[in-house]
Amino acid sequence: MIRKAKISDATQIASIYNYYVTNTIVTFEMVPILDRIMADKINKTIKKYPWLVFEENGQILGYAYATDWKPRGAYKYTVESTIYLRNNQNGKGIGSKLYAELISQLRTLKLHSVIGGIGQPNEASIALHEKFGFQKIAHFKEVGFKFDKWVDVAYWQLII
Repeated sequence: MIRKAKISDATQIASIYNYYVTNTIVTFEMVPILDRIMADKINKTIKKYPWLVFEENGQILGYAYATDWKPRGAYKYTVESTIYLRNNQNGKGIGSKLYAELISQLRTLKLHSVIGGIGQPNEASIALHEKFGFQKIAHFKEVGFKFDKWVDVAYWQLII
């Protein structure tokens, strides 16, 4: 079931995210996020944009949300989307369901553009974004350094 995130989901959401922090180049965070920091992030986000979770039998298996792209006023119609799945939940359609609902809700907010940044390589995330019509718009070489290697970031955009 997909539902709105609640502050009380912060522990499970942080757990999902922190797997990627400590094991992958998907996020450039270097230190796991504390539950209270995640709760604050959820609280600030849901005041303006959707933050959705996919829950099954009381366990959150994934989440997706949108945030401001940039703080300047002219960017107010553009958001950045984010999605993470629990490590063992890839390939089950959860990401597609979450992204479909997120994009649907973003359309109701009179937004114009959704941008997804993807640490490279990440074929699963690229496939998900392109499935929903996102097109690659930029590729920045070696902008992050994690696990003793330089990492590229590419951006995909969807005009909604």
